[in-house]
Amino acid sequence: MARIAVVDDQTLMRESIQETLCAAGYEVDAFSSGTAAVEALSAGEYDLLITDLKMPRMTGLELLAKAAEIAPSLPVVVITAHGTVESAVDAMKKGAFDYIAKPFDPDELELVVKRGVSHSRLLRENELLRSRIGDNSDVPVMVGADSGLAAVSSLIERVAATDATVLISGPSGTGKEVVARRVHYLSHRRENPFICVNCAALNAGLLESELFGHEKGAFTGADKMRRGRFELAEGGTVLLDEVSEIDPHLQAKLLRVLQEREYERVGSSATRRMNVRIIATTNRDLAKEVSDGRFREDLYYRLNVFPVVVPSLAERSLDVPGLARHFLRLLARESGQEAPELSEDAVRLLTRYQWPGNVRELKNIIERAFIMGVGRRIEKSHIENWLSDRVETASGPVIRPGMTIKDAEEILIRLTLERHQGHREKTADALGISVRTLINRLREWKMEANVA
Repeated sequence: MARIAVVDDQTLMRESIQETLCAAGYEVDAFSSGTAAVEALSAGEYDLLITDLKMPRMTGLELLAKAAEIAPSLPVVVITAHGTVESAVDAMKKGAFDYIAKPFDPDELELVVKRGVSHSRLLRENELLRSRIGDNSDVPVMVGADSGLAAVSSLIERVAATDATVLISGPSGTGKEVVARRVHYLSHRRENPFICVNCAALNAGLLESELFGHEKGAFTGADKMRRGRFELAEGGTVLLDEVSEIDPHLQAKLLRVLQEREYERVGSSATRRMNVRIIATTNRDLAKEVSDGRFREDLYYRLNVFPVVVPSLAERSLDVPGLARHFLRLLARESGQEAPELSEDAVRLLTRYQWPGNVRELKNIIERAFIMGVGRRIEKSHIENWLSDRVETASGPVIRPGMTIKDAEEILIRLTLERHQGHREKTADALGISVRTLINRLREWKMEANVA
């Protein structure tokens, strides 16, 4: 159960937030002052801090600074009065995770808290991973707080503690290998090898030798014995990257490996036992590959013991700014520089882009922008030449200055609903509201019948 600290000098507001979050299943400690909250943060561990900005003695901004010293990875949500959003923006520039303006809907509060807790858990998992693998820069981390990524992270935690075979699917460039590495490094096999085999890069003969090894003289050019990847990874993990590309003949041999946990080197009749966990990735629909006769059904079921689907970057657009800043920090560290900032226009452009190449494409674009950037700030002009052909543009009504908030809200919801093809949950998540609030708005505008 996630533990949350709530700080507000107004009793009614403090107790209202506490009651709402307790009803939602969270453990909540409420404090009437920043001083009391600092003592609690120093004594215990929390998943999220919620604080009002305007408080006597210690303000919300001062508490934010103190929290950053005590628990640097603790997400902080600030509460601001209506009409003082500038103060909340200032707090976010100083490290706050998000803000919520009074008066707010309980569903809105729950949604912000859900995202904050998910973000906190991802950060802690990253810290755990780094503590287990030291400074191994070859092991990437997952960055983001989108609900889709949080679901993937939860699956990783569950399956890592087992030896179950994992099938990771998703479009190219989404980070399937990152997921595979995390499964390995969060498991009891982490001290043993993690070996990746690119199944799409080798023909059937070479791949068989690569996986199982071969004896001297097994085929032309085999001038010495060679151990295969299964043997080299003993006690660890083998990743079969793009497993759908394996030749049908070799699929049968791989099936036996999964069933019996044994194999023979090419050119040998001696059976060798194997203690290796197998993880496979694919950018294809393996179930369709089976129905089309291109992949063995029995092998599919052996691989698909624990499926993990990695969402495309277009489905988790909320993570784009965080990923971009993460890549900038890595590039800055490698070059011995300070990480440049991203301008608000640049962030908006990156978020609106559809990312057909997913995280891999984003990383490449950010590296180009880092090289082209002037000083310590990445502007829209440094990236738009590479994105302009695929930036999503709004068709139909446009939000303009002078428009009422009600009309602007309706246009925004309609466009977002259209973008997500009528999917309520995705639309609500993208807008930062609850599904219940979305449904109420749709009923008000008599759009309910058009929603999936």
